[in-house]
Amino acid sequence: MQQLMSLIARHKAGEAIGIYAVCSAHPWVIRAAIQQAALRQQPLLIEATSNQVNQFGGYTGMTPVDFRQRVGEMAAEYGLAPDQLWLGGDHLGPNVWQDCPASEAMRLAEQLVADYVRAGFRKIHLDCSMSCLHDPQPLSDEEIAQRAARLCQVAEQAWHTSGGEAPVYVVGTEVPVPGGAQETLSTIAVTTPAAVDATLVAHQQAWRQAGLAEVWRRVVAVVVQPGVEFDHQSVAHYRPQPATALSQFIQQQPGLVYEAHSTDYQTAAACRQLVIDHFAILKVGPALTFALREALFALAHVEQQWIEPPRQSQLLACIDQVMCQQPAMWQRYYHGNAAQQHLLRQYSLSDRVRYYWPFPQVNAAVDRLLNNLRHYPAPLGLLSQYLPEQARLCQCGELSADPESWVSWHIGKVLRDYTDACQLTVKE
Repeated sequence: MQQLMSLIARHKAGEAIGIYAVCSAHPWVIRAAIQQAALRQQPLLIEATSNQVNQFGGYTGMTPVDFRQRVGEMAAEYGLAPDQLWLGGDHLGPNVWQDCPASEAMRLAEQLVADYVRAGFRKIHLDCSMSCLHDPQPLSDEEIAQRAARLCQVAEQAWHTSGGEAPVYVVGTEVPVPGGAQETLSTIAVTTPAAVDATLVAHQQAWRQAGLAEVWRRVVAVVVQPGVEFDHQSVAHYRPQPATALSQFIQQQPGLVYEAHSTDYQTAAACRQLVIDHFAILKVGPALTFALREALFALAHVEQQWIEPPRQSQLLACIDQVMCQQPAMWQRYYHGNAAQQHLLRQYSLSDRVRYYWPFPQVNAAVDRLLNNLRHYPAPLGLLSQYLPEQARLCQCGELSADPESWVSWHIGKVLRDYTDACQLTVKE
């Protein structure tokens, strides 16, 4: 992670550059990000979260080693150099096991962190902010920091055993929980400088007490809330003025920048301003799978107009049926009557559809949809109705006629805003 530390050093020296992190395990999203990074010859940071990828497989069915192997194979296929692929672990801690007593949850978190580091993940976000069974709510800064330091010790031991570059660390957490707000947005409270200072003081003290004083030099970022968030149907956009004091505070902290989570659906200009204001690491996830869903749903509407009903994939009906049969990943979050819940399942910005793409019957429907449109290409006017930009690019020969490339282009449109916002170039 020396390249990431160098990038942050350049930012601290006055260059308004940053890096964005792709927080998604969907192969199409990862492939689109790798293709763009390889084309621009830029580094790519991909992060797996503790609920996506863990020692038990997470909701993707992948362990850290599995994830590393899959992403590495894609990078090799599209010509992204190994040293340009940076892997991170997000919200590593007891998050997945909050229903367990802290002793058990932390034991499982230790294994989680060790597995990530041994698998080659080198940007490690240590997040112990969540209360476990019988814990007070909320936890004190001191308790959070002590638990994070304990996990840092495990990470360092795993690194010394496995070798390679030394890990870098991110501390702190955003409010609300990862993946977008569960309820309707009201006023987003920007983190105060005093709160950041308390977080840093508690963590630095815990690092010293754990014998990690030298390791603190590899803490590169602290997670804060700059005033950005999204819920099911709305977005709180970044406004620089409320975050002025927060932005100024980090300028006095050597070697540290801010990491901003839930930057999904921000405008390109807002993302650029976040980087300028020292929120130099931007996390994006649901906006990418939302773009994937948006393009696939558009193709499904093309199919409905073009392909005879017996041959149609019925993708929209299939995915809603699976979501209703397996409601655990959306039912806690989507409320209201049947019609309102249906709308949220299909179109919520929190995009809980993303959990269902790996289901075999959904995969089969996607394959059938793509094959239908490959074997029976839709008329240009029909394609233009639902995917007008892709239709224009196909017409002038700038985009493949394969429908999968239209989906990748749609994901890439989101990624390009983040790439431009970070204005990243790599110096030799």
